[in-house]
Amino acid sequence: MTKILVVGGGIGGLTAAIALRRKGMAVDLIERDPTWSVYGVGIIQQSNVVRAMKELDLLDDYLEAGFGYDDVCVFLPDGKQVARLTSPALVEGYPANVGIGRRALHKVLGDRAIAAGAKVRLGVTVASLADDGDGVDIVFSDGTSGRYDIVVGADGLYSQIRGLILPDAPVPEFTGQAVWRYNFVRSADVTGLHAFEGPIGVGLVPLADDLMYMYLTTPEPGKPRYPREKLAETMRAKLAGMPPAISGLAGQIVDDAAVVYKPLEWLLVEGPWHKGRVVLLGDAVHATTPHLGQGGGMAIEDAIVLAEELARATTPEAGFAAYRDRRFDRCAYIVRASLAICLGQIGKGPRVEQGKATHDMFAVTAAPI
Repeated sequence: MTKILVVGGGIGGLTAAIALRRKGMAVDLIERDPTWSVYGVGIIQQSNVVRAMKELDLLDDYLEAGFGYDDVCVFLPDGKQVARLTSPALVEGYPANVGIGRRALHKVLGDRAIAAGAKVRLGVTVASLADDGDGVDIVFSDGTSGRYDIVVGADGLYSQIRGLILPDAPVPEFTGQAVWRYNFVRSADVTGLHAFEGPIGVGLVPLADDLMYMYLTTPEPGKPRYPREKLAETMRAKLAGMPPAISGLAGQIVDDAAVVYKPLEWLLVEGPWHKGRVVLLGDAVHATTPHLGQGGGMAIEDAIVLAEELARATTPEAGFAAYRDRRFDRCAYIVRASLAICLGQIGKGPRVEQGKATHDMFAVTAAPI
């Protein structure tokens, strides 16, 4: 198990490349996007990710690229603050949580993966995959080929690799809700996550000394698509009736290209996460809505655990089974608890009190991976 192909150059794939290289394995990584781009808004990462970054020897670079904070403030729809939650810090002397721009995180992980010796190719996909039990023969979309001991599918919600090895696995399911995101100059009082409850959930997240982003979750029955040239206007309209801390920012939403609108889908593969010498991680097997801020964190933890189990296993399948055994309950909890918040917000299930759900999540993710 010394030569590994990672399919997907996002958070999970890059972390897998780093973790596997740290175990001495040769890694090729392919990414279908020839520009290797990510959208420019941010991501919330909790104390378990800070701990994971320390495990990967990335913590200082990671924190330098983001904004560390300890507190989560919860507000009612009228703007009244009802809770201030202090997250448990899992690395002494470091903040509990981090808000970080996705491009900044991508650069930290990409630079380290390349520096660690992973060979990255862009604009390439898998054309065919043949697992003969002793190895996996891959033909790539550019006509080249290779043979690998293991293939890791880290290619996201619509994973090509999942479709190839687990054709009967569930497909992503739309929740009835979508998320809108936009960047702003950071307000001086936003030194941690500010989360506003209600049928329309909204929050402000610090990303750097001079940068924050807003997320907005809205009911979107029928999964509508909005014209690109109307996105800023539409997002502004969605903020009508919000408390002043939120509605006061609406006038700054003017750039259609800077609005990120995404219908929310979820997925949980409850059966095996591998077949033969091919294994899946991250959104390819447990895609969550963003209500607990743990999508990227679960993929990062997956990568670390997969590398650990492969390093100690005598066969790929033994390593894959041990990896899933360690990961399934934790990832399933995040998917299901996040989905419950989502469905409660749009009237498809009982309302979930965000503060309590966040407190409970901190306790679960503080446990060792």
